[in-house]
Amino acid sequence: MDLIRTGLGIGKTIKNVGRLREIALIFAKHGLEEFLSLAVTSKIPNFVIPKSNRERLKEKPNFHKTLGKRLRNCFEELGPTFIKFGQLISSREDLFDPAFIEEMQMLRDKVRPEPFEIDQETIENSWGCDLSEVVQTINKTPIGVASIGSVYRARLLNGDDIVLKVRRPQIEKRIETDFPILLYIVEQAEKVSQDLRALTLSRILRDFSMTLQVELNFNREALNAQLLKANLEKHDDEGIFYIPNVYQEFTTEEVLVIEFLDGIPFSDYDEIIKYEQELYPKMEKGIRLFIKTFLQDGFFHADLHGGNFFYLRNGQIGLVDFGLMGSLAVKSRQNFLAIVYSLFTYNFENLVYEFLDVADYEDIPDTDRLISDVRDALSPFIGLTVAQTNVAHLLRSVVRVLNSHQIFLPREWYIVFRAFITLDGVSKSLDMDFDLFGILEEDIHELFKKSVTKENLYEEMFWLGKDIMGSFRMIPRHLRWFLRDWSKKKYAFEVLHTGHEKSIEMLTGSVIFLGFILLSCIFIISGVRFLPEQPVSFKTIPHMTFVFWFIGLFFFWKGTKYIKKK
Repeated sequence: MDLIRTGLGIGKTIKNVGRLREIALIFAKHGLEEFLSLAVTSKIPNFVIPKSNRERLKEKPNFHKTLGKRLRNCFEELGPTFIKFGQLISSREDLFDPAFIEEMQMLRDKVRPEPFEIDQETIENSWGCDLSEVVQTINKTPIGVASIGSVYRARLLNGDDIVLKVRRPQIEKRIETDFPILLYIVEQAEKVSQDLRALTLSRILRDFSMTLQVELNFNREALNAQLLKANLEKHDDEGIFYIPNVYQEFTTEEVLVIEFLDGIPFSDYDEIIKYEQELYPKMEKGIRLFIKTFLQDGFFHADLHGGNFFYLRNGQIGLVDFGLMGSLAVKSRQNFLAIVYSLFTYNFENLVYEFLDVADYEDIPDTDRLISDVRDALSPFIGLTVAQTNVAHLLRSVVRVLNSHQIFLPREWYIVFRAFITLDGVSKSLDMDFDLFGILEEDIHELFKKSVTKENLYEEMFWLGKDIMGSFRMIPRHLRWFLRDWSKKKYAFEVLHTGHEKSIEMLTGSVIFLGFILLSCIFIISGVRFLPEQPVSFKTIPHMTFVFWFIGLFFFWKGTKYIKKK
């Protein structure tokens, strides 16, 4: 299934009109009929939006809270695709209002599992054999339920304890049906609501399609686990983190088989707090390790909430759920270092220009105003120690200012911010106030040195030289094409000037005056040439002299008259 290609055609055709009618009715039922524009309902034959007795959203003082609650109720009723979208929104603390996020987070526990018999059928079809040929025991009650699938604890025939993650049947077809409709409704709603347009839901929804491409294929999640394990082994000398083994021989696109971790989830506060003393130094080292792998390798776990951390019986910290991973290229990691350094030094101008290097925007922004807005947004954090700074609030303030200027960061940057926000949230939920920015600040100079190595400079020079040589080859070719097109279509230049008419008239008059003066001088000097060498009286002056002088005075008078006229 190609969700991205499906998304490109959204809004042009709605294939499942019956599903669109159902969605429209549920939206209207929960008080969102004001966002179902004529462009949506016109796709449904003989359909009239039912009126709700709920108060209009625009009249509610707590807009974000009310909108979040009504959307949550719609998503719960509409099923897995919409619930997954709501869960994705709940992870965007950097973008949405906290009240809106709070409502969306409630969707994490609102997914109903499929009957075990259906999941068993999926497993057996995927393996091509009976479940009993691979598994000796399995708990038919899932230990975890997600919008994409369910998670079961089981034991292989060889005695290994495992986790089976099973994809919901027909989930691809559901998404193929619901995703175009959802995006179409969102795009139409944004046209009639400035508040919804400010939330940039359509942009998030397109990113949603990218996320689903990875999460629907469990082979990709298995590969993510193996890549992260290999990266951690390069840096984790003390063995702080533990990544479960993937049973590749049993893993397919629909079924993920991975080692079961016997430990205490960080989300179980009452239990995990008992190990606070021994856990604190390990978590601090773990955070340093996360930052190191992120900045050196550019590949990191992007969903580090409490439910994905486990404190194992052997004292290691286990990580699970590798569906959402982040990656940054070398250039982006260098931008990130520059952004962090600008935050530390309160260099707002450099901070803005670094963001503009990686952001998406259609119109060239007013940089002076943008720098001023960023400075105002970050002013509450100025003077605070790094430990006193709320990472989530700081990043959210910067992102909202950028969005208000129609400047949007790429999806991978939101994943970076979310990783830091969730990691900061885990530490605070355990009453472990780790200084994320402080750790970065301690290592920032070392990280800069490592990013400016001789090898990196050679690599940069190589690619720069390659780009320059490529440009030199392209410029003559494109210039020739341009001139050919210019000649063929008979283009011409048209020079327009406005606001300079008076200056041009004065300059023209001065030039003409100088011309008349020059002629006047020529005729006066020519008249002098007819005078005799001996002094003479007025009566003895030759007539030709008077003629030339008269012509010279005439030109002088004409020139003076022209200047006065101008």
